[in-house]
Amino acid sequence: MLQGETIAAIATAIVPQQGSIGIVRLSGNQAIAIAQTLFKASGKQQWESHRILYGYIHHPQSHAIVDEALLLPMRSPRSYTKEDVVEFHCHGGIIPVQQVLQLCLEQGARLAQPGEFTLRAFLNGRLDLTQAESISELVGAQSPQASQIALAGLQGKLAEPIRQLRSTCLDILAEVEARIDFEDDLPPLDQNSIKTQLASVLQQVTDILATADQGELLRTGLKVAIVGRPNVGKSSLLNAWSRCDRAIVTDLPGTTRDVVESQLIVGGIPVQVLDTAGIRETLDTVEKIGVQRSRQAAQQADLILLTIDALSGWTTEDHEIYQQVKHRPLILIINKTDLATPEKVDYPSEIQHIVQTIAAKSEGIDDLENVILETINVKNLTAANLDFAINQRQAAVLTQAKLSLEQVQQTIKNQLPLDFWTIDLRIAIQSLGEITGEDVSESVLERIFSRFCIGK
Repeated sequence: MLQGETIAAIATAIVPQQGSIGIVRLSGNQAIAIAQTLFKASGKQQWESHRILYGYIHHPQSHAIVDEALLLPMRSPRSYTKEDVVEFHCHGGIIPVQQVLQLCLEQGARLAQPGEFTLRAFLNGRLDLTQAESISELVGAQSPQASQIALAGLQGKLAEPIRQLRSTCLDILAEVEARIDFEDDLPPLDQNSIKTQLASVLQQVTDILATADQGELLRTGLKVAIVGRPNVGKSSLLNAWSRCDRAIVTDLPGTTRDVVESQLIVGGIPVQVLDTAGIRETLDTVEKIGVQRSRQAAQQADLILLTIDALSGWTTEDHEIYQQVKHRPLILIINKTDLATPEKVDYPSEIQHIVQTIAAKSEGIDDLENVILETINVKNLTAANLDFAINQRQAAVLTQAKLSLEQVQQTIKNQLPLDFWTIDLRIAIQSLGEITGEDVSESVLERIFSRFCIGK
């Protein structure tokens, strides 16, 4: 990537006949010049930084009007990338923004790579790496809680403790190396103080690592599959849970022929619920395909809701389905409890999580959500519970830092020379620096920013 180049991209989602505004963004030393070539402000408006202009976008050769638009110029360094940035606020839809983008490219701009605007913001010192990743997470947030966690990262709530830990490790390294180089000129190293500091750093690293699982749940969510034999109320359960008629419900077995999805939020966690076709042996070709897809969905799900009906009890067919899914985290749903006494249902004793429902009357849904949170061993995720949460990359790097710090402690315990202390201390410092971007390779940056959308 050449930072001197001017890049351009569509910065808003383009939805045919639905988007009211589309934004084309330019960043680089030619951004203002390109804008002045294409945009003609009405009247006597002044071209000033951070002042919106109204006018028309013209084709520079034919002078044909391409769109009526607003223009927002932002001079360096007061911009997202700390470069000169220009935004064309066009009419939404596909054609206007694509035409404006094409004109920008014809005037010398280059199409931005995924995440390149944010990468420039990082390279120019406006953002650290945790903040840059938080922007991507904010854009992809699937729940208010996930959005709050991303905002916390954007505000530096993760970077600040990481920097403090790295600073402490650097201080320890300086103390140790000073004794190596100037042993005769300095007092003996206070090993008790070093041990105390290392223990404190290690504990804080462990605490930060503990946020990884919750953070992953918030970001990627939970895939839940409702499985069972036909006509036990799976589709009624989905409809009651999602509070809408997502699935067709009849008294005829085999009504659901394919996997039906619904997106929900449970305790702050995005949940993808899959209502599957009833699992049974059938000669119907279409239903047979649906049954196969049901089995596949069950194998890929994070949590299984094995649904039976209280009137029929635990049948041979239920047991056969249970044998296929019992290796997955599982909740037994005893549905239609208004038709029979659920206590008489003789299900396998090893099933620990059971919920009684009357799906047709939307009863038992709150109990189901509470048991789901209990099953996945997580409390409600709110901003009060979690100030920040690390992602998978950060967790992997922080795990390396933790292992290195533990090795330093073992080195001290084994009374090895000071030179050995510095080896793992340096690895820990490098790992902590990789989280914030203070010590990170180009390949890591490419991997991170390649996951961004083009306009970000």
